[in-house]
Amino acid sequence: MASPAQASPEKFLAMGRQVLASQPFSVLIGAEMHALSPGIIDLQLPVTDKVKQQDGFVHGGVVSYLADNALTFAGGTAMQVPVVTAEFKINYVRPAIGERLIARAKAVHVGKSQAVCACEIFAVTGAEEKLCAIAQGTIARLPSNP
Repeated sequence: MASPAQASPEKFLAMGRQVLASQPFSVLIGAEMHALSPGIIDLQLPVTDKVKQQDGFVHGGVVSYLADNALTFAGGTAMQVPVVTAEFKINYVRPAIGERLIARAKAVHVGKSQAVCACEIFAVTGAEEKLCAIAQGTIARLPSNP
């Protein structure tokens, strides 16, 4: 079997979607992977009433989930080893109001044991995207013998 870097873009995306489908919370809220290549991801979420808080915008925990998962996919695909999030921070810059959220993340620096990644999350209505959050995280290689 080809390594992820050698796989075709379609096969690479299919592998990423398979991993996403194995995450019960991602399935529960309807997360969708729209693009994936080494170190880069486009993760989306349709906005439904199930993910909103009492004021009608997407709950901050759901926005944070998108950031965390996108950062981890970006770091993991860049390092091409099993990984976990070591830390991340998020800045909410406006309420997430729209029809869909898009998290675009990329690996900014990749080493042997960790990757530093950046993510922007947009709320989308029609064709208009509005930045609603910015996140940065450190994605760490899992030890081979935990």
